Amino acid sequence: MTATSAETSPAGDAARSGMFRDLARAAAGPLICAVILIALLSAWTSSGGAGTITRIRLQISLAAVPMRAFTSAAASRIDTATTFLTIRNLSGTPDELLAARSPIARSVMLTERAGPAGRTTAVSSFEIPPHGTLYLTPFGDDVVLRDPAPFEDLATVPLTLTFRHAGTVTIQASVTPPGAP
Repeated sequence: MTATSAETSPAGDAARSGMFRDLARAAAGPLICAVILIALLSAWTSSGGAGTITRIRLQISLAAVPMRAFTSAAASRIDTATTFLTIRNLSGTPDELLAARSPIARSVMLTERAGPAGRTTAVSSFEIPPHGTLYLTPFGDDVVLRDPAPFEDLATVPLTLTFRHAGTVTIQASVTPPGAP
């Protein structure tokens, strides 16, 4: 029998073997790097360097923005809008509400009422204890929309809340009659 193709000839076998050798040599560098990287990341994680994965679960309810007034002429003179929010921390790890924003407001502030006169002051955050609840209302700690666009004709107002651990959450707060959640 005679060989009629290069595939069965000794020259073809040598070429294929050289190609596989070159391919293995080219793949060896990235493979060795990947193995070393996985070993280093595993050592870092097992030594606690990567921290722990904490799942913060929050439940946001009673989200409402009361109308500023029944007439748009009176509403246009009021430069803030208050909110009602109930935020429950369903996890065993504390979290913090760091900021809020809304496309209908020029800015949004976190405020608290303090002292016997009930003065409102801006704060940088609100803590939400583990398995606890944070109540935000116009009558206490609150999220205040500053210089909002008229929203009284809307059904909902988007609010984006930023938490230290839970990240960013966008909700739709119902527009309600003045003073009502």
